[in-house]
Amino acid sequence: MSSVIEMSESFASFESFESFDGTAISWQQLGSGPPVVMVHGSGGGLHSWQPVAERLADRFELWTPARRGYAPSGAGRSPKCFTDEVGDLRTLIDKIGCPVHLVGMSYGATVALHAAAAGLPVRSLVLWEPPLYAAGEKLTPVLAEFEDLTAHGDRRRADRLLAEKVARVPAKLLDLMDAVGADDDDPSDAPGWCRDLESMAADSVGVERWSAVTVPTLLMRGADTWEPMPATLDRLATALPHVTYVTFPGQMHFAPSLVPEDVAAEITRFLPRS
Repeated sequence: MSSVIEMSESFASFESFESFDGTAISWQQLGSGPPVVMVHGSGGGLHSWQPVAERLADRFELWTPARRGYAPSGAGRSPKCFTDEVGDLRTLIDKIGCPVHLVGMSYGATVALHAAAAGLPVRSLVLWEPPLYAAGEKLTPVLAEFEDLTAHGDRRRADRLLAEKVARVPAKLLDLMDAVGADDDDPSDAPGWCRDLESMAADSVGVERWSAVTVPTLLMRGADTWEPMPATLDRLATALPHVTYVTFPGQMHFAPSLVPEDVAAEITRFLPRS
């Protein structure tokens, strides 16, 4: 227990670097071993990967940046595109000084794919449910509505909009979430969500393009995650030349937070220790 407490305390502080366009990117580092960069998803931040990272720190040197738009990192320019995210990762990897294993969660997994396709020095990829179906001009009106709702302080409706139009959560599950009456998300992540929607709106839904990613890749998903995620990931698994495809029984999109020990174990099995 004491070792977990010590590792949790190490996440309390952070450092920052200046990215390619002057945007300040904050990061935390934990553990020792081969370097692993862990990229969080939309609505996340420095602590998104913490439950998993704490279970990997005895084997790997873990770097967990807060992506641009998410405090304490800077907002960055608008509109954002995936090229900006790749530039931030390039700057971080240059700082680390050697090729890294790149781990991405949700939107962060899409960032990881773009980074590998752009030729960054990546030894392998670990991807948790990249939402590749959520892309294109159809998201532009979603962005406009989200900005309007958050500007008027209506975060509950804004979150429902994201769940329905971006994540495509089934209506029954959306109604259950409303019935539970969970607390509103921290409104400070609204700028990050806006920038992420900009990137997705400027991207395409084509999956075959990822056949150019030739590094070993671990692709993970929950068995109970709703469509169109499973069908999209099945196509991605077919497109990737060197893929290990793992499904977690009884889990949905939130497994890295709900069963971090299982996710960490799968990552440990996949990544080399040297």
